[in-house]
Amino acid sequence: MFDAFRQSLNETAVLGFIVYIVVAALLFALFQFIYTHMTPHKEFDLIRGNNPAAAIALGGSLVGFALPASSIISYSVSVLDFVIWVVIAAIVQLLAFFVTSWVLKDLSGRIARGELAAAIYAASVAISIGLLNSACMTPST
Repeated sequence: MFDAFRQSLNETAVLGFIVYIVVAALLFALFQFIYTHMTPHKEFDLIRGNNPAAAIALGGSLVGFALPASSIISYSVSVLDFVIWVVIAAIVQLLAFFVTSWVLKDLSGRIARGELAAAIYAASVAISIGLLNSACMTPST
């Protein structure tokens, strides 16, 4: 039992975990920063003001970003490979918000006004795009 434990938590595995979790957390924070500064509404002000629509919409985007990021970690061959593909995933997620805003007129205003239907739709699109993005970023061989 201790041999299995030692094999699972060898120095290389622990170092790899630390590097990937730190890089993933930094990229997650960076995505959140960029996303919240690119959207017309102020998510954190709205969330602090108890606006569930803002929390739902932002939460959907974060999940939509984390889904492909987790898949990329599983299949990446290096940290640089991971970073490159996560940047692509972030761009796709940002584009999803802008397309959703185009389809659902005044999306940002609706979220700011606390309209749950708009936020749920935006979150659903973000999560769906995240799932598709994740599937597309797996090796085909």
